[in-house]
Order: sequence, then C-alpha cells, then structure tokens
Amino acid sequence: MTVVATALLGVGIAAGAALLVITGSRALQAAVDSGALQSAREVAALVDSKRLPDPVPQGGEGTAAIQVVDADNKVRAASSGTDRLVPVLSPDQIAAVRSGRRLVVSGSLLGLSGPLRVVGVPAGQPDDPQTVIVAVDFGGAKSGSRVLMIGLAIGAPLLLGVVAVAMWWVTGRALRPVEQLRRGALAISGSGRLPLPPAQDEIRRLAETLNDMLARLDAAGARQRAFVSDAAHELRSPLASARTQLEVAAAVDAGTPAGELAADVLIDVERLGRLVDDLLLLARLDEAPRRPRVPLDLYALAEDVVGRYAAARVPVTLDPCEDDCTVLAEAGAIRRVLVNLVDNAVRHARSRVLVTVAPRTLTVADDGPGIPAADRERVFDRFTRLEADRGRQSGGAGLGLAIVRELVAAHGGTVTLGDASPGLVVTAHFPDPPKNPTRTRAPRTATTP
Repeated sequence: MTVVATALLGVGIAAGAALLVITGSRALQAAVDSGALQSAREVAALVDSKRLPDPVPQGGEGTAAIQVVDADNKVRAASSGTDRLVPVLSPDQIAAVRSGRRLVVSGSLLGLSGPLRVVGVPAGQPDDPQTVIVAVDFGGAKSGSRVLMIGLAIGAPLLLGVVAVAMWWVTGRALRPVEQLRRGALAISGSGRLPLPPAQDEIRRLAETLNDMLARLDAAGARQRAFVSDAAHELRSPLASARTQLEVAAAVDAGTPAGELAADVLIDVERLGRLVDDLLLLARLDEAPRRPRVPLDLYALAEDVVGRYAAARVPVTLDPCEDDCTVLAEAGAIRRVLVNLVDNAVRHARSRVLVTVAPRTLTVADDGPGIPAADRERVFDRFTRLEADRGRQSGGAGLGLAIVRELVAAHGGTVTLGDASPGLVVTAHFPDPPKNPTRTRAPRTATTP
C-alpha cells in the first residue's frame, strides 16, 4: 500500500513540479518582456513626437542597451554606453524583432556575461520607419528558473520521503491489530483465544467472531476426545476380563477344540486391547499435545528397551555410542516411541534389527521388505495399513507409526523413513538439549540381548 501510494504521489509531485517550473519560467520571461516593451514604447513615443534626446534615456532597471535603427539598419540614436555606429543585432535579427519576435542573444555583444532578452517596437513616420531595439538582462530570469528547478529537485524527493514514512507509519498502526491477531493465531496450539484490540472497530469484531469460532471448535474437540477417552476406559475392563477367561480356557482345555478356539479368540482380544490402549494414548495426545520434558539419556533408555527383546524372533542389536546423547524429553513417551519402532522392526525383519543412538537422533533399522517410497508419508496417518500388513497374526491397527510421529512432534522433533538396503530405517530427530560443558560420558559398547 505504501509503495503504490508513494509511486502515485511521486507521479503527481513530478507533474506538479514540471508544471510549476514551466509556469514560473514563463512568468519570469513575461515580466522581463513587459519591462523591455515598456521601455521600447516610451522611446518610440519620443521618436514619434520628435523629442528623442541624445543619448536615449536608459529605461528601467536591468536595461542593457537601447538603439534606434532606421530601415537601412543604421543607428539613429543609442543609450549611454551603447555603440552608436554598429547595431547590436545582425540584419537577420533586426528583421526578426521588426516582425514582432523576441530574441535571446549572448551578452558578449555588449561585453556582458549573461544572456540578453531583445525586443523591438516600430517608431517614426511612414516615410521614415524606424525601430526601437531594447536589450535587457535575462540572466536574472534564467537564474530564477534554475533556482526554482533546484529547489524542486531537492524539496520534492524530501517531501515524498516524508509522506512515504508517514504513510508507512499510519498504515502500520492501522494494521498493527491485524499483526497481533496473526501472532495470536500462530501461538495457538490447543485451546486458546486471539487477543482483542482495544479499539471498538471492525477488527475487534472480527477477533470476537474468531474467538467464538475457536470456542465452538474447542468444545467439539473436547467432546470428541472425551468420547474416545471414556470409550477406551469403558472397554478396558471387559477386555481384561475376557482376556483372563480366555487364557484360563486355553490353558485348561489345551489340545481340545475348545482350547484352540479360546487361543484363537485370545489373539483378537489382545489386538483389541492394544487398539484400546493406542486410542486412549492418542486421545491424551490430542488433549495435551505438549509433553513435559527433562534431560533424558537416549542411550540408557535404548539399553533398557533393547534388553527386553532377548527372546524376540530376530536379534535386536544396539550400536555403541561415544557421544553425549542427552535430549529434553519425557521418558515414558520416548520409551513408547522406541517400543513401537522395535516392535514393527521385529515383526517385519528377516534376520536382524539394529538400533542406533546418536546425539539428538534415534534410528531403528531392519532387513525386511521395507516400505515403498510412495507410501512412506501415508503410513503415518492413523489406521493406515499396507496390504502386506493386514494379517491377524502380524498386522497391527495402523496406529504405531502415527503414535510415534505424534509423540516425537510433541517434543519438537521429526520422524523420517528411508531405505536400509534392504529393509527400512526409521529415524527420529530431537531438538538440541541445553549445553552442559562439564558433562562427561563413558564409552558405550554394542548390546545384543
């Protein structure tokens, strides 16, 4: 807005300055011509009345020379200090002023430095026509025009700059409430409201309307999260009871059709229990996305988690870490991240799973079939399961990676998928922890349960 308005104003000022220079120059020139013509007419009146003195009166201020020439361009009379033998103009110039033209000639003709304005007025009787030539100093008018141009050349940009700064300031003050609304909207991550401008204007009414909308959205989200949380809580008890009864039935009736049926149903109940736990965790994440964080040693946590996979289908190995791998995180959340990643890796790996911990980085790699590049972003969506991961024994609910991304994002980090050649590598990046130069770390060795 300021640039466009300043550009338009600049065009207007430039046009006004040009018009002022032209008008001022013409006004000064007209003033000089008026004075010269007045002097010429006074001398012509003396010629007509045959009362012309010798020398010719000098005329008004600024008059440089006055000559009276006849039809043969001979000087009949002249003012004091003017050549009485040679006309100040050439024959062509004398013919021009006789026709009514007004000339600007060099002042060197009279020994002056500036330009001269020359006019001519007819005089004398018809049988003896004469011409009164008056030359006046034209340097003052030229200087006046030059001063006006210089003044406008300096003053117009300064005026334009002052107006631009004032317009920028006024526009900024007018849009400051909008910027405050933008910052308020940027700061809202969960429940929150936009700041209300103090002025009772359209922007305040807009902020109030948006706050009403946010309140409605918060209420709808709260109802949805409460429903998910309540449903998960209510499902836990009957699922725990059913799981206990099925485990007893499978143990008592082992080897019988009833025992096989109980064991088969127990698998589905366990999957349903994991699904309920995942839904409850997601509901809690949606309700409070920011997690409390304390300094946490990623390597120590990884050692503890990897140690629980001693009886896994494939060996799970932890690479040594020589650096300080402390991050700001919640231990329970990062443990869940690592467990989900290792569970997925063990489920799909052919022969091994490798866990690597580096500063601010946690990596889990397997040598399984991997995930196609086109599906690596889609698998982070909730309840997304690829075709190869839909079995009852190996397939999950499609919430594992979604929970991983939510938990890492709640700590300000990111999760990426890549090729392990063969297999899949999942990398979780965390923000920088606070600096502690006195902290030392003992060398770590590889751990394989």
